Amino acid sequence: MATFLYKLGRFAFRRRHFVALMWVALLTLAGVGAASAPVAGASSFSIPGTEAQKAFDLLESRFPGMSADGATARVVFKAPEGEKMADKDNKATVEKTVKVLRTGSEVTSVDDPFATHTVSKDGSVAYTSVKYKVSGMELEDSSKDALESAAQDARDAGLTVEVGGDALQATPETGSTEVIGIAIAAVVLVITFGSLIAAGLPLLTALIGVGIGVSTITALASALDLGSTTSTLAMMIGLAVGIDYALFIVSRYRAELAEGREREEAAGRAVGTAGSAVVFAGLTVVIALVGLSVVNIPMLTKMGVAAAGTVAIAVLIALTMIPALLGYAGRRVQPAGKKSRLLGGGRAAKKEGKPNMGTRWASFVVRRPLAVLLLGVIGLGAAALPATSLELGLPDDGSQPTSTTQRRAYDLLSDGFGPGFNGPLMIVVDAKASDAPKAAFTKVTDEIKGLKGVVSVSPAVPNKSGDTAMITVVPDSKPSSVKTEDLVHSIRGTGGEIKADTDATVLVTGSTAMNIDFSQKLNDALIPYLALVVGLAFLLLIVVFRSILVPLKAALGFLLSVMAALGAVVAVFQWGWLSGLMGVEETGPIMSMMPIFMVGVVFGLAMDYEVFLVTRMREAYVHGEKPSQAIVTGFRHGARVVTAAAVIMIAVFSGFIGSSESMIKMIGFGLAIAVFFDAFVVRMAIVPAVLALLGKRAWWLPKWLDRALPNVDVEGEGLRALDEKRRDGDEDRELARV
Repeated sequence: MATFLYKLGRFAFRRRHFVALMWVALLTLAGVGAASAPVAGASSFSIPGTEAQKAFDLLESRFPGMSADGATARVVFKAPEGEKMADKDNKATVEKTVKVLRTGSEVTSVDDPFATHTVSKDGSVAYTSVKYKVSGMELEDSSKDALESAAQDARDAGLTVEVGGDALQATPETGSTEVIGIAIAAVVLVITFGSLIAAGLPLLTALIGVGIGVSTITALASALDLGSTTSTLAMMIGLAVGIDYALFIVSRYRAELAEGREREEAAGRAVGTAGSAVVFAGLTVVIALVGLSVVNIPMLTKMGVAAAGTVAIAVLIALTMIPALLGYAGRRVQPAGKKSRLLGGGRAAKKEGKPNMGTRWASFVVRRPLAVLLLGVIGLGAAALPATSLELGLPDDGSQPTSTTQRRAYDLLSDGFGPGFNGPLMIVVDAKASDAPKAAFTKVTDEIKGLKGVVSVSPAVPNKSGDTAMITVVPDSKPSSVKTEDLVHSIRGTGGEIKADTDATVLVTGSTAMNIDFSQKLNDALIPYLALVVGLAFLLLIVVFRSILVPLKAALGFLLSVMAALGAVVAVFQWGWLSGLMGVEETGPIMSMMPIFMVGVVFGLAMDYEVFLVTRMREAYVHGEKPSQAIVTGFRHGARVVTAAAVIMIAVFSGFIGSSESMIKMIGFGLAIAVFFDAFVVRMAIVPAVLALLGKRAWWLPKWLDRALPNVDVEGEGLRALDEKRRDGDEDRELARV
């Protein structure tokens, strides 16, 4: 592989005009496609194979006019202190509001609180449900304005009015911190390279790669049903790996220049050596992201595949456009150890022979490996402790900031009707196979009324053909509580007896049941997903490092870092530690997809640093150095660059903590803290300590496996053979001249 990539690097350097035009053309094409594509609506959310999804699909087929996926709004009214909603003026205000809401062009139905008895027992709170033909993201601005205007008119009449539901959901914003993250990355690159030109190359190529990836996702969003979170995730990961991959190749290029090579030769060797590490690091990230498809949740699969495509683009750009841009930069990119005139006057950055920080740190770890190993493991173990109290769930209006009307509506309903009123359960009774459908509906209603934790059960509402009915159940606990989950399981448990007696099938759905099934499906898929991703990457790393223990150590180190990162997420987003600093206005359960998503993404990113750092160690080892000296050599060449790459990735991920969407905020924080733990504790401390303790055994590989494995030549042995051939050819020509 090193020889092929070496030739690719030299080709891109020589044919820089062709390569640059090709990538600019792709960026333009993707941009035009994104600009001309129809605006995508909200991505559909489905959980194939779950009871909640089966019930949802049954509702759509048996109740065709109900728009099961349409937006909903709950307009909640509260009477002034000492008054009742049934008072003449208050009742007239509510009836006027209902009348105005019914005139909306996208409205399918509006309930009258006094006709449907949706008034609290004490008479102080009432609400009306508004249902729309389209989803919240597809609602016209005029419909949202009409809803807000009707609520404001009722407020002006003296009532407290808040609006819940998804009809007023806003498009998430990332905030200015995203730009700050990129600015920090730029500063780190300038410090690392001592040159504005060299620092600008990774940023430029990363932005081009992300531009192509995100524009392509936007162009295909409507056709492939991709949500806004998909492009945000692709941008987050694409920026981080794009900068890092380019950083490693530019750094190796400068090191090759420092050894006296010509610029074209240096570009070829940089792509042949560091580029090989980029390819395998990118493969681990792609495997981890595409592997999310095993969970069999379409939304998660689309997010993973889209992000993986952006990573693949970042790899290709690093291998081709970086050497092309290095050709354009010429002598303005200085050899390693020198700064540009603007930042250092072309003087040497440090005295010759003085060991750098990476060398000194590695020497310390090699001398005290056991102490460093124990300190690192104990520290990460302590950080992981909060993960033992991890509570999973999906955000609802109760997790919104108290400043939002959705959260205030949620609180008013909880106060007036009880905490379970915000998460009613929808029971679907399929009595098509029953001889007495009405009797089956009555039996289901009676059975559910007798269950513990039920506040109210509505009468069965049959469809036109009378073979299917809907029953609404209000629990006595909030939607995200364990008691509500137990009630869902209890209702489903009665389904077997009811089917045996009446031949009717009982299914539980609704947003609360969907959240429960979603969490359960993710929990069930975690172990198989972990086995698949770690297993495939383990085999890949065996090929790269030609060792058994090094990949095993890499996988175990990853588990430490991801558990510590989950512990930090729980501490901030569930316990509320440093929540003000992170902009977390409301704590609550951790999103159900967070553990499995972090396992996938963090594993891929963790292997980046493993590949970049340890390949330099193996390169030194196979060239004759002792194991302990190889560790020091690897750190001398790679520690500074890996540190810069980690700081850049942390800065980019931290930039998304400013997002208005809780999912993006949590992912940004989780990935940033995970990179910190993995890069600076696992890869910089635990890895060299373990390798020092193992010695030569770290690089042991059974002979039969060594013969069976393909030789991918990450260390660049093929390039050394190429050098020898050139030297032999030069000597032959010299002798011929003599």
